[in-house]
Amino acid sequence: MRREEVENPFMPNALRNLHFVADAMLGRLARWLRFLGFDTLYYPDISDSRLIRVAREQDRLILTRDTRLIKIKGVKDYLLIKANDSYNQLVEVIDTLKLKEFNPLSRCVECNGLLKKILDKIEIQDFVPEFVSLNFNVFLKCSDCGKIYWEGTHPKKFREKLGEVLK
Repeated sequence: MRREEVENPFMPNALRNLHFVADAMLGRLARWLRFLGFDTLYYPDISDSRLIRVAREQDRLILTRDTRLIKIKGVKDYLLIKANDSYNQLVEVIDTLKLKEFNPLSRCVECNGLLKKILDKIEIQDFVPEFVSLNFNVFLKCSDCGKIYWEGTHPKKFREKLGEVLK
């Protein structure tokens, strides 16, 4: 059983069963997919052979813009991304895979770890600016890298952009 299935049983099945690995050209797309709750690995300096191995070993769909990569023997589960900018790349993934279920703010956009709600502000008080600690009440913490998120301007901007994507 995969780790995500154990830790987050309320995540929609489509998200639990869809796992991506993005090639070195798709870092921003990887962040967008993570923001939407998709398990998306991204290594900026990964070699093609390592990318293929990770995809095969972890049953991940390769997201790539590299036409040479998809011609390598053994590469079968991939989505060749044609769009140049991350916004249109995201739209392309959503449309091509007919994605309809999302779980925003459930994954760390930096490392892909799962986010956990912090129930007691005291737990994060020393790790965020004082202004943030005093003015916000809802916090999420990455279970892997420890990054802390709160409802500032970034999530609002992401939601607005997401609204545009899903129209």
